[in-house]
Amino acid sequence: MTKTNKKGLYAHQDILDGDACIYRRGDSNSNWQFRIWVDAEKKYLKKSLKTSDKVSALERARQIAIDCLTDVKMGKQIYSKNLQQVVELYLDKRLLDIDLNSGITKGRLKCIKSQMQHAIKMLGAKTKVNKIDKNAIHNYCYNRKKTANAKLETARNEVITFNAMWQWAYDEGHVHFKKFNLKKLIIKNKGRGRRDTFTDTEYRQLYTYMRKWVSAEECMTHENLIDRNHRDETTGRMCKGKLVFNKHLQLEREMVRDYILISANTGLRVGEARQLTWGDIVNIEEHIVDEETEEKQYLAKINVRWQTSKRREARTFHAKGGEYFKRLKERQQFTDDEHLIFSMDGKNSLSVDVWSKHWKVLMKGIGIEHHYTYLKDENDNFILDDDNEALKTGRNISYYSLRHTMITNRVKSNVPLIDIAKTVGTSFGHIEKTYLHYEDAQSRTSALKTHEKVNGMIIPLDNKKSKKKRKTKEYRHLEKKISEYVH
Repeated sequence: MTKTNKKGLYAHQDILDGDACIYRRGDSNSNWQFRIWVDAEKKYLKKSLKTSDKVSALERARQIAIDCLTDVKMGKQIYSKNLQQVVELYLDKRLLDIDLNSGITKGRLKCIKSQMQHAIKMLGAKTKVNKIDKNAIHNYCYNRKKTANAKLETARNEVITFNAMWQWAYDEGHVHFKKFNLKKLIIKNKGRGRRDTFTDTEYRQLYTYMRKWVSAEECMTHENLIDRNHRDETTGRMCKGKLVFNKHLQLEREMVRDYILISANTGLRVGEARQLTWGDIVNIEEHIVDEETEEKQYLAKINVRWQTSKRREARTFHAKGGEYFKRLKERQQFTDDEHLIFSMDGKNSLSVDVWSKHWKVLMKGIGIEHHYTYLKDENDNFILDDDNEALKTGRNISYYSLRHTMITNRVKSNVPLIDIAKTVGTSFGHIEKTYLHYEDAQSRTSALKTHEKVNGMIIPLDNKKSKKKRKTKEYRHLEKKISEYVH
């Protein structure tokens, strides 16, 4: 039906029993428009049909109307938010979950933000969520490995987090399905869970080198020139001033050294250690370990608050290395209970870049290739082995490796796994799967162990040489005591 109104010629025709319509303004050369009322969202959906032919316009309009009504019945939003907007709403919601009782930590929220970015990059930040199919990230884990050589375990954790966000969006009515369909992920046990740690020799080299690293001779920096117009004739850059001792740099390095020694003795996670305050150190206990030499050992009683713990569980434990806390407190300026221990101002930790810079210098100083170098072919593709893993050189040695080194050494020292687990804040099963692997020395020690039977009692012997102890006074005394107990 065509009529004239204030804006000129106007043509209109209902479709689908009046649920929708097509219309146009102007003469017969104008394109037809489509309109339908979406009651659930209290809005009109309008679209250009991009044709001036009425027959074609009716055909296109009917199809759009049917698709729209179908989407409404399926719970899809017609005026949908894009993926970036939905993720930001979810992060705002998780921000409110940081509380003192049962919420997440700030570190966990930061991790969630990071994990979301990979899925956003894959699907597109501006993609409307009502256009995303449940199979859109079916091969997410394998695509992440192919494009960025991400570990399958890492990709799996990312997609679990993204699916949790999507389920929240479904409950809030932003999306029309509850979770994504994902390809079954097979992770082989070869090398799974193994951590890169320092060998005993490497750790000895590290703490020996750090003595030189914090010396005044190594803490020299160039003086800034007052005259900024004085520049090098060749490069045009400002000329460097003379080398002078930098006290601030020395204090910073000494703090980093104590951080490394404390981490290697306590097994604290990186985030736990850097958020530790002086109020978290309950006390420092002095113990005499050798009465003849009066050798002392200092144990620190440490309280890890739930807010800084990865598992959101508070724990208190004793650890070696109390002497490092003592000397650090004597040296630092800000040592009130609320002040951060590993901080130059008591309020802020060093930046990630500064921590990384110190670590690179230390690793270079002791000759360790502390990061992976992945091998690529002439086409810049990763070279894979028979297990479809990227070939690489080097090791992933980082500050976190200090925790792994501590746990590994505790295991080697035959400390009960349950005690280690409680100290470092993880599960017994995780310690067993990740760190309980034999080295040659442990295997030999185990193979040489033996025992003998005395008056019905089993007496463990470390090796065959232990049998010589039978002739000693202590052994005969032990044998007599066992005999008295039995009889």
